Amino acid sequence: MFSPQKTQECRGRKNRGLAFICSGLTTLSLVFSHGEAFAASIDEEIAELKSAVTAHANEVFKFEQRVLHPVDTRLAVFLTLASRDVLDLDSVELFVNGKPAASHLYTGKENASLQQGSIQQLFIGNLASGEHELKAVITARAANDRFVRRETSHRFQKRPGVLRLQMALEAKAPEFEPRVSVVEWK
Repeated sequence: MFSPQKTQECRGRKNRGLAFICSGLTTLSLVFSHGEAFAASIDEEIAELKSAVTAHANEVFKFEQRVLHPVDTRLAVFLTLASRDVLDLDSVELFVNGKPAASHLYTGKENASLQQGSIQQLFIGNLASGEHELKAVITARAANDRFVRRETSHRFQKRPGVLRLQMALEAKAPEFEPRVSVVEWK
């Protein structure tokens, strides 16, 4: 059936096939080893890009804070109750130079907290140096169950640096008319 010549041809084909398979496996192993190296280099580049983006984001944040919120122009306004258990605050509206700056409606818990002596931060913002006016509109219920609405204005001089103003509300018996005093914190 098979002649010696055909047997040699078959053996040669097997050897060539085996050589082809071996060379293919070698090529695949080279591709995989280079692929792993290629993937490792991409991972390194991604890590470098991430750290560069993080560093850039930190720089942008610091710059933003310096430009948008410079310490030399900062104004902070706080509210306290000088006369406790005399006023139940309903709302406070705050205007700086005639422009609305803050508005707050009070809950029962917030009133109770203020009556226990807490300090509420009403406003933090930036203001150029110079002469300015702070106006507050206060709506409250007095101890004699009368609703009162008071407007108060305070002129102040803003200098470079942080300026902190405290608005203290008080109302004395028997009229329970609320008065607002503004004090500059040092």
